Amino acid sequence: MEFSESAVKNSLVFAINGERFEVSDIHPSTTLLEFLRLRTPFKGAKLSCGEGGCGACVVLLSKYNPVLDEVDDFTVSSCLTLVCSVNGCSITTTEGLGNSRNGFHPIHERFSGFHASQCGFCTPGMCMSLFSALVNAEKTLRPEPPMGFSKLKVSEAERAIAGNLCRCTGYRPIADACKSFAADVDMEDLGFNSFWRQGDGKEVKIRSLPLYNHNDTICTFPEFLKNENRSTLPLDSRRYSWHNPVSLEELQSLMGFVEDENGTQVKVVVGNTGMGYYKEIESYRKYIDLRSIPELSMIRRDDKGINIGATVTISKAIEALREYSKGGFYSGGMVYKKIADHMEKIASGFIRNSASIGGNLVMAQRKNFPSDLATVLLAVGSTVNIMNGPKSEELTLEEFLRRPELDSKIILLSVKVPAWDQITGISSGTETKLLFETYRAAPRPLGNALPYLNAALMAEVFHCKSSNEITISSCRFAFGAFGTKHPIRAAKVEEFLTGKLLSVRVLYEAIKLVRGIVVPDDGTSSPAYRANPESVDGYSTLRVKDSETKRISSQLDHCKIPTLLSPAKQVVELNRQYHPVGEPIAKSGAALQASGEAVYVDDIPSPTNCLHGAFIYSTKPFARVKGIKFKPKSLPDGVSSLISFKDIPGENIGSKTIFGTEPLFADDFTQCAGQYIAFVVADTQKHADMAANLAVVDYDVGNLEPPILSVEEAVRRSSFFEVPSYVSPKMVGDFSKGMAEADHKILSAEINIGSQYYFYMETQTALAIPDEDNCIVVYSSIQCPEFAHISISRCLGIPEHNVRVITRRVGGGFGGKAIRAMPVATACALAAYKLRCPVRIYMNRKTDMIIAGGRHPMKITYSVGFKSDGKITALHLDILINAGIAADISPMMPNNMLGALKKYDWGALSFDIKVCKTNHSTKSAMRAPGEVQATFISEAVIEHVASTLSMEVDSVRSKNLHTYNSLNFFYECAGEPVDYTLPSIWDKLAISSSFKQRTEMIKRFNMCNKWKKRGISRVPIVHEVLLRPTPGKVSILSDGSVAVEVGGIELGQGLWTKVKQMVAFALSAIRCDRMDDFLKKVRVIQSDTLSLIQGGFTAGSTTSESSCEAVRLCCNVLVERLTPIKETLQEQMGSVEWGTLILQAQGQAVNLSASSYYVPDFSSMTYLNYGAAVSEVEVNLLTGETAILQSDIIYDCGQSLNPAVDLGQIEGAFVQGIGFFMFEEYTTNSEGLVVAEGTWTYKIPTIDTIPKQFNVEVMNSGHHRNHILSSKASGEPPLLLAVSVHCATRAAIREARQQLLSWTGQCKSGSTFQLEIPATMPVVKNLCGLENVETYLHSLLS
Repeated sequence: MEFSESAVKNSLVFAINGERFEVSDIHPSTTLLEFLRLRTPFKGAKLSCGEGGCGACVVLLSKYNPVLDEVDDFTVSSCLTLVCSVNGCSITTTEGLGNSRNGFHPIHERFSGFHASQCGFCTPGMCMSLFSALVNAEKTLRPEPPMGFSKLKVSEAERAIAGNLCRCTGYRPIADACKSFAADVDMEDLGFNSFWRQGDGKEVKIRSLPLYNHNDTICTFPEFLKNENRSTLPLDSRRYSWHNPVSLEELQSLMGFVEDENGTQVKVVVGNTGMGYYKEIESYRKYIDLRSIPELSMIRRDDKGINIGATVTISKAIEALREYSKGGFYSGGMVYKKIADHMEKIASGFIRNSASIGGNLVMAQRKNFPSDLATVLLAVGSTVNIMNGPKSEELTLEEFLRRPELDSKIILLSVKVPAWDQITGISSGTETKLLFETYRAAPRPLGNALPYLNAALMAEVFHCKSSNEITISSCRFAFGAFGTKHPIRAAKVEEFLTGKLLSVRVLYEAIKLVRGIVVPDDGTSSPAYRANPESVDGYSTLRVKDSETKRISSQLDHCKIPTLLSPAKQVVELNRQYHPVGEPIAKSGAALQASGEAVYVDDIPSPTNCLHGAFIYSTKPFARVKGIKFKPKSLPDGVSSLISFKDIPGENIGSKTIFGTEPLFADDFTQCAGQYIAFVVADTQKHADMAANLAVVDYDVGNLEPPILSVEEAVRRSSFFEVPSYVSPKMVGDFSKGMAEADHKILSAEINIGSQYYFYMETQTALAIPDEDNCIVVYSSIQCPEFAHISISRCLGIPEHNVRVITRRVGGGFGGKAIRAMPVATACALAAYKLRCPVRIYMNRKTDMIIAGGRHPMKITYSVGFKSDGKITALHLDILINAGIAADISPMMPNNMLGALKKYDWGALSFDIKVCKTNHSTKSAMRAPGEVQATFISEAVIEHVASTLSMEVDSVRSKNLHTYNSLNFFYECAGEPVDYTLPSIWDKLAISSSFKQRTEMIKRFNMCNKWKKRGISRVPIVHEVLLRPTPGKVSILSDGSVAVEVGGIELGQGLWTKVKQMVAFALSAIRCDRMDDFLKKVRVIQSDTLSLIQGGFTAGSTTSESSCEAVRLCCNVLVERLTPIKETLQEQMGSVEWGTLILQAQGQAVNLSASSYYVPDFSSMTYLNYGAAVSEVEVNLLTGETAILQSDIIYDCGQSLNPAVDLGQIEGAFVQGIGFFMFEEYTTNSEGLVVAEGTWTYKIPTIDTIPKQFNVEVMNSGHHRNHILSSKASGEPPLLLAVSVHCATRAAIREARQQLLSWTGQCKSGSTFQLEIPATMPVVKNLCGLENVETYLHSLLS
């Protein structure tokens, strides 16, 4: 708890988790998240994106209304909410719900039990989003829910977390945890969990859930706060001020001094959500909060419409519009409702709760923000009221948007939405109808994504019943977000349509007119797509069917939020042979993660005198660095040091692999955009980041060769990394002979594959603390602490025994916290070593994205020979891999790729794979590195062959599946015939997914639907994995509890959980009494590179099983030591309890600690994983939107060490693969600098973009002699199965293209095409036909 030293009137007073906080010494730019994490013990809210786009920092904010004696509870993004704006409010974080000492909240327990938390970094925010939904559901007048449930509805439970991002789980278990609280949930629909067993009845299931009593509510607003005297005086009039004017007159007075004689900058704020989009580097000295002015916060309705104050939040405006729509006449109520429906797709709930109507419109006017609100309100003829000094002025919204950029002294007061029922006089009984539709083409259906294009259409039409004809009496069209400064009215189209009889010809001409109006500015992304009026589905209201004009007699609700998820099946066969190994127990520490108690690196309290660092990186690909300067006027206080390669006492090394090292900093030359140049150190992370942003690097490119920025240029200049012979893959068969046997050949076809960013929720982070005797301790979020240890030692020029690297848990890694985390830890260590004080860094998301490198881009050229029946006889591949500037793990890529490429029997397989050294940022391992690209290449070849032969793709796949003999020919680690389970998986999946029946249904669907097409695809995977040597250590303490150390790092993949299960199983061999609950005695402790050496890499999906084997070897040694003592005790006592045995062993000086180093033998070092997936996709031909209707997976886990953990890995990997194939654009500029800079431009999957029905079977394939307890890996291979979604999308597009050809009178041929990765909406729309509506209308006219 924090109190000011003396009670002063200018203090902030608020509550956090029921505790009173009084603060006076704070800068008004401080966010609530900064305050929570730096000045309170509550670290549950996490910083991930810093722009309100991920939900990791979500908290509940509660405000008291003394007039109504009511508390308003809503979620906010604490990374954007300014702490000064919460004066008099109460904040609840996940710690306020419950904890390990006083008892977890049912939310925490259910998230754990439904296996809904993996790395756990996003989980506290998820919990708070759900808690807010529960709190607000209880305020409704709904009937009392059954015992154990809330008033929440299933649909609300799913949407509660619609704005929260998760990179690990795949969302399905999170949705189940949320739905378990809903009164209307069908218990049979809830997925796999640790609360009940298969076959349990409904009542048993309800009793098994952690009890939730909806009447036993947490007080979100403490009583003491209601009586606090809240001051609106400035916080510190000597330097800072936060003004809360309570009248327009006071505001006018303040605005008169926007810039005083010292040029003090002033910021006008409401919710501060604009900071999420427009990152402001400068610091303001004065803040004016408009929320206390009644005129700006009121919503009034009269006969002429609804007047909404500028500070009204978007959420409150939605509530008001919905309320008014219920009591309005037909036309007016409909308009209000549809505006509200569209507004619900703006941002996410926790942003809408803070963002104001006025702020949104002002950003559209001043900064060209691609606003949905501006477009929709423009279409309905809204007006705005602005204040300019003492004057107020009413303008149409169109006039407001077209004005020059507003002066900083002009304030938007209100916006008025007219009452169209009064304007038109239309009622529900007349033949004249008012049509109003809004549209948005965006990558996420439920919002939390800016639109590519939005539009709104309002039309007054007259329907003549006798002639069944429709006349457009008047209309208003608005288009926005397509790449111009602000939304526009399509005046020429309106003029053309007014008075026209609706017909095919009229629609055709109208579309052509729109094309001339909707023209993006230069530099706009996807300009052809954005310039396409069809992309917003805007003509569906006036859609024609066959040769007749479609009758418009009912309103189409295009903003209706779709059902998110259908009931799904998780089939898990349990194996209790090695109990508790094989049990689906909840992930170790999941409840701690949910409650915010789990400690990540950035949660460790800063030591005394701790400094913070930020990287200055190059923006040029190859240049001479002449110097670094800072913009002097803006440089914040507290900047203390700038560290570069000149300050390194040892080697300039930032990271190392077996293939070489990479420098920590650029020396006199920068080698790529994104390379570290220097490390700036300051007193806070904010000041360090600001200083890095203000750095100006002086470059010189004179007399330098041009950089290598493409693989083609790398080939031309022979710039390659060597692939050592010991990792170089071997060709298979005789390619020339195979081509000679072929009936058909495809020669020199090309594929290009882009990159992917890790998007771990926790960005790169480290904390370095100098220790005595020239030593240093580094806390790092890293997958390979041992390698960071070596890099730090060599960089500092000190022995390795002077360095200690500690890693407890990692907030998501996916390969990005392996090599790429080393320089972060090393830079912190260097700064701490030089400055002799602790130094830490928590990298901001933009910098993280720029330096990460990500997945390897590639260019592939292939030639393939095949028989007329589809059997492939030979395949040759020329692959150019863009490795970037340093080797990293790139020389491993050819070998990785071949392991996945060989999944089909190609007859003969030859290749020429070059690892290209370019002046791009270093590419590194990302989940299934090389394998996922290789899988796509395989499927592209199969699809091309099928297309050439006009065969069903599935039959070509089936034709080329391996027999055991061909598998043995292609792979050296095929194992026994019984191990090859893919043929049985392939056939089983066809039955369980009803593949053939659905294929026929899809054909019928496609015949009956012009504007939506479906596709289905079944794909197999074969994935080769490698086990690495791994250490382990097991120590039994005097009370019988067990401490375990392993080389593997807990990344969220459940490694600790499996290790605990293995220790419990292995020690149970001693057969003491009362060991049933032995799991609770086992704790896996953090990795410490001096305590357990040779930890290696946690990567490649196999570290969990190798860590398990390492601890099993330790336990075998301990059991061997304890057995003689146990036998002696048994003879004396009859029965022996564990505690008694350990006390006796201690008394006899038995060594109760054992270490091991598991080295897999040749027969078990590599093995193959098998799986298959069927995915069905629906494509909207007008917008290019894809919806994954269903995905069915069967994956062979051998005998799973923990089916719950493995199920989570399968689902999470698959969804991450969906991101790669369908959504994630990791783009760079012409110089290789990443331009995708955060959640605004980089879109990972969300709960509304995963398969609507997601069925997974974890196959128990029985005994595998050479595997660890017959288990198999699950972390990476399932990611490859997501190619089924891409292939299904391709199938749907093929149908669309054939239809397009039929409209132009061409034969149904020429269906061969390449579908890019990712298959985003613009890509899909382009292949379906950018002008397909015009083509269709033209076909009707002709």
